[in-house]
Amino acid sequence: MATSAELKQSIREGAYDRAFAKLYADDAAVIAAQRDRYVELIENFEKNFGTGRTVRLYSAPGRTEIGGNHTDHNNGVVMAAAVNLDIIAVVSKNDTDTVRVISHGFGKIDDIDLASLTPHKHEAEHSASLIRGVAAGIVQRGGKIGGFDCYTASDVLRGSGLSSSAAFEVCMGAIFRGEYNDNNMDLLNQVEIAKISQYAENVFFGKPCGLMDQTACAVGSAITIDFKDPAAPIVNKAAFDLAGKGYALCISDTKGSHADLTDDYAAIRREMESVAAFFGKKVLRDVDEQEFLAAIPQVRKVTGDRAVVRAIHFYNDCRRAAELCEAIKADDFERFKALIIAGGHSSFEYNQNAYSIQNPREQGVPLALAISQRVLEGRGAWRLQGGGFAGTIQAFVPLDLLDEYRTAIDAVFGPGSCHVLSVRNYGAVPVTPDL
Repeated sequence: MATSAELKQSIREGAYDRAFAKLYADDAAVIAAQRDRYVELIENFEKNFGTGRTVRLYSAPGRTEIGGNHTDHNNGVVMAAAVNLDIIAVVSKNDTDTVRVISHGFGKIDDIDLASLTPHKHEAEHSASLIRGVAAGIVQRGGKIGGFDCYTASDVLRGSGLSSSAAFEVCMGAIFRGEYNDNNMDLLNQVEIAKISQYAENVFFGKPCGLMDQTACAVGSAITIDFKDPAAPIVNKAAFDLAGKGYALCISDTKGSHADLTDDYAAIRREMESVAAFFGKKVLRDVDEQEFLAAIPQVRKVTGDRAVVRAIHFYNDCRRAAELCEAIKADDFERFKALIIAGGHSSFEYNQNAYSIQNPREQGVPLALAISQRVLEGRGAWRLQGGGFAGTIQAFVPLDLLDEYRTAIDAVFGPGSCHVLSVRNYGAVPVTPDL
């Protein structure tokens, strides 16, 4: 434990350099930039909550989905990876049962009285609801909660498919675990923190998301997740040395907004579950695929055709997620790329989440995919990712084409739209010198 002044001094003197290398990149310029970023974070905390406070640091990454697009909420299989963009937080306990959180750039403070752990209608779709929901989930699992003051900063692109909200949720979970539960990983392991975060988003925030985003952000690394039993998802890490293959992972921001897309997302889950309901089941994972295929003439009359093709996507993309993992383990990168492209086509054509039919004039995701295909066809791979409808796409780019690809994307969507990332091997964690 250190005061804010002592912590800044330690960071400036390089005590956290090894931790920064592990979280971001073992590169002198990157480490220097993170030193400045963390010191600025602490200084902003001091401006808002006072100096001389005893503080701790926390970090939670964004994530990129690699396979299994919109399969998690129907108990499917996904593959995802944490990335080296994250939310960071400086935290100090206070003497109240109130959590106060300021998120850099939002111009407001979330002030949550922990005496009430039920949803507040006026907080729906706001970050305060996520904090309250995470606290409620901690208590439900026998954990302790208490008040703290917190300042956060994030470079996870909002509305990007990199899951800025999930990173925020699991960061709050890591803070409660660290500050009031002695960082007890037996009681509150990373998957439990993910499930608590999903509960907060579903019940308190009001968004019917699945569990993939939170699990990938909480656990870190490249992982496969099988949600056959959502109460006990099977999580496996897969070694993934992309640079060793001569490729970079590019996430390109098409600058689309997710602000009015809640119903678009909800409709995917709702329609998949309507197909399951035809067979007397709750989710598609419980419906035999061959039985579904044989019954399509009857199903479409009840659910409509879009629900049927979205169900076809579900079955195919669950298989692809597992096959992606197998391709990585077999060191078959050509197979991996082919599966990425096939999954992208399925998302666009069957799951139909490349753009919103509410606003067909805005098609940044399809445009970015078209540019990617022009530059990368025969060499790389590309796909939409995450929730879709707006936001970002993902591409696996040969290093010798990286400059050309970045230039092509930035020319259309603006300088800095193409982000070159790496996979991060740490999930939601306290940031310490001995990380």
